[in-house]
Amino acid sequence: LQRIGLQLRATLENITRLRAEGEDFRWYLKLKCGNCSEVSEKWQYLRLMDSAPLKGGRGSATMVQKCKLCSRENSIDILSQTIKPYNAEDSEKFKTIVEFECRGLEPVDFQPQAGFAAEGAESGTPFNDINLLEKDWNDYDEKTKESVGIYEVTHKFVKC
Repeated sequence: LQRIGLQLRATLENITRLRAEGEDFRWYLKLKCGNCSEVSEKWQYLRLMDSAPLKGGRGSATMVQKCKLCSRENSIDILSQTIKPYNAEDSEKFKTIVEFECRGLEPVDFQPQAGFAAEGAESGTPFNDINLLEKDWNDYDEKTKESVGIYEVTHKFVKC
């Protein structure tokens, strides 16, 4: 059992509280089997709303998966209480925005896609359904008459 944190780094322009919004937010990951080191070739997503039972009545996890190669049953769980916003003061620094509890299924790559939300740093103007697939996003804040943006999005995984 190990905890792995996903750290985000981005340059924020006039924006704060960048966050994964809702129970249906999709964390797109490439997952590795801890037993045989096979990595999924497709992006797989985890959502808070999903739950699958663990073998032998040991509770549940966000995703339970049998490895195609070695047939080991592995699981990974989103720790909902660890989901944190990325704020203006975090700009250009790595910050852990979510932690996963891993039982043999380890995230090795992350692809930010749709479903992020944020707000204007000064104005509080809400920006919803931000897509970070291109690693850059920009818009215009009518209240402050300023451009807002999220740039150079990158990530890394850390052991917690």
